[in-house]
Amino acid sequence: MGWQSGEMSSLGQHRATIAIIGAGVVGLAVAARLAEKYRGVYVLEKNESFGLETSSRNSETIHAGIYYAKGSLKATTCVAGNALLYELCARHGIPCLKTGKLVVATRDEEMEGLDALLANWRENDVRGLEMISRAEVKRLEPNVEAVAAIRVPSSGIIDAHALMRFFVARAKENGAEIVYMSNVVGIEKASNGYLVAVEDSQSSFSFQTEVLVNSAGLLSDTVAQLAGIDVDRESYRLHFCKGEYFSVSSAKQNLVSSLIYPVPDPAAGGTGIHNVFDIERRMRLGPNARYLDEIDYTVDASQKTSFFKAVRGFFPFIELEDLEPEMAGIRPKLYGPGETHRDFVIRHEKDKGLPGLIDLVGIESPGLTSAPAIAALIEGLVKEIL
Repeated sequence: MGWQSGEMSSLGQHRATIAIIGAGVVGLAVAARLAEKYRGVYVLEKNESFGLETSSRNSETIHAGIYYAKGSLKATTCVAGNALLYELCARHGIPCLKTGKLVVATRDEEMEGLDALLANWRENDVRGLEMISRAEVKRLEPNVEAVAAIRVPSSGIIDAHALMRFFVARAKENGAEIVYMSNVVGIEKASNGYLVAVEDSQSSFSFQTEVLVNSAGLLSDTVAQLAGIDVDRESYRLHFCKGEYFSVSSAKQNLVSSLIYPVPDPAAGGTGIHNVFDIERRMRLGPNARYLDEIDYTVDASQKTSFFKAVRGFFPFIELEDLEPEMAGIRPKLYGPGETHRDFVIRHEKDKGLPGLIDLVGIESPGLTSAPAIAALIEGLVKEIL
């Protein structure tokens, strides 16, 4: 469903206060927060519903903030978002499980890396981290093999769709409009804001907004470019990185209760293949990290063997025949294979001659966890503009 004629007419004739491009979990969190204080908040989404891309094709993990550089936006928003998500879930009945996480060393040679990880993670003010022995791993997870592990008690899983439904309901309750099948095709700087050109399946029109928030996910670099930013000069060009998942047979579903991660290999471009759960505790393995030239959600069944080998060291109970292809998602990374990891881009572009434009580019993992904290940051930037 696209714009209703009344909605299109209303927005076309009146200035929006804030327009948010993208109805993924971050855009919705921003809309829900801003609509509490501002009237005239609109969310434009090119798909037929919310959260159909990165926000619904991920591990649904509530991350603790342990993998990111000290002081980075990824670290600070993840740590803050972790606490905010659990609070939201408790207050509003959003399904989640605080499963905890073990990052395991399966060989003595990995112990040095585990020690280094623990030292780095404590700098990010992640609470409750502890190194545990093989015996303690066995006590917690009898079916997991490890010589030692770091226990991360604040990690968990969340029903991402339920979270997004909550943000949609909260935004609408406070007067925000969320309109689907509406593709932004042009952005022009105006005297007091931006003229935004929109196309849906039946028509095209333009409207003016004082503040424009680019939360377009996989297309956030394209939107930034429409607004006049040189994405190559500013290093906003995105790289698509596919993460595939394989389901685990029902007979093996209940053999592990925690999230189990390997010691990450920085060259691999991710945290390493591990187990994840949905809210019913159905287990799968993933994601891997494979760079693509274009968006493609097919799962390569030939990757089954590499998944099996990746987890065999800590999940000796997994057999090759236990795995079946399930789904894939795409991460919008700001760096390509072999390049230095990059932080989120969350900034007001006034220094580029674009006051009122707020860009969110490269919001990959831990974007789901970070969403409520990112929304708080955007509220602060909007307060400076309006």
